[in-house]
Amino acid sequence: MQATARAGSNIAFVKYWGNLDEEMRIPVNGSISMTLDAAHSTTTVEFRTDLTSDHFILNGNVAGARATARVSRHLDHIRRLSGTELSARVVSQNSFPTGAGIASSASGFAALTVAACGALGLELSRTDLSRIARLGSGSACRSIYGGFVEWLPGNEHEDSYAVPLAPPGHWDLVDIIAIVSEEHKTTGSSAGHPLAPTSPFYEARLQELETTLSGVRRAILAKDFAALGQLMEAEALFLHVIAMTSTPSILYWQAGTLNVLHAVRRWRQEEGGPVAYFTMDAGPNVHVIAERATVPALLPRLRQVEGVQDTLVCHIGHEAHLLDRQ
Repeated sequence: MQATARAGSNIAFVKYWGNLDEEMRIPVNGSISMTLDAAHSTTTVEFRTDLTSDHFILNGNVAGARATARVSRHLDHIRRLSGTELSARVVSQNSFPTGAGIASSASGFAALTVAACGALGLELSRTDLSRIARLGSGSACRSIYGGFVEWLPGNEHEDSYAVPLAPPGHWDLVDIIAIVSEEHKTTGSSAGHPLAPTSPFYEARLQELETTLSGVRRAILAKDFAALGQLMEAEALFLHVIAMTSTPSILYWQAGTLNVLHAVRRWRQEEGGPVAYFTMDAGPNVHVIAERATVPALLPRLRQVEGVQDTLVCHIGHEAHLLDRQ
């Protein structure tokens, strides 16, 4: 029993940061994201009778005990649904830096969910897949879908899942990821969520979120780039303010991060300069969002910013899907 699936990462315009239920990954607030095509995970799951425990290969290397245990816990949810007790060999490859704030856990657990369910012959709805993916990584529930996606936070397992907001062809936005570090971040998102309430700015963000969510939703549906850009920049900064002021403090930014933020804002103010906006997840790398026509002028500039090691151009991606099943 074997299947291979691919899922795109996603960039959140309204962030997921903080849980009502840590174990079930029920978020405090809803979020909205865009699925990416070039930043994706490809995962093969093979359930075998000759294995006594799960084996996990990530990016060509045997994964550590902690990462393997996390994958095993996720597979346990799916094994219970199917009634099997077979162990699995999981091989996953990311097309982008892992654990560096580009949502590799989102694409990874979405691909793992689709591949494992496919290998076991489970015929599940997208909503069911989204719920299951959430158990491995909260933002993975959004990567089950393509295009623009909203996560309905809910209060329990059954009502916390993502829904499509607009299809991939709705709006031709591009995410140029300015990579300033490929190193695995020292504080992962799973460790950061419980710290969010310790920030003195945490409650202030929650009070603004319904307004932010409705504003981002309207901007996407109306294809209002200026409105979306202003909202997503403010939301990204708010997330990092909370991380920086939590106890203990989490500082994801590096010198290159700030260079990109300043450059994007400076270019917008130039007469005839490329109009783009930035956002960031929990990491040092910057997602620069632009409309497709702006990319030829924007990309060479980004590559020249001090501290930028590489760039990854992502268009809007499609839903997580099976590539092969045997």
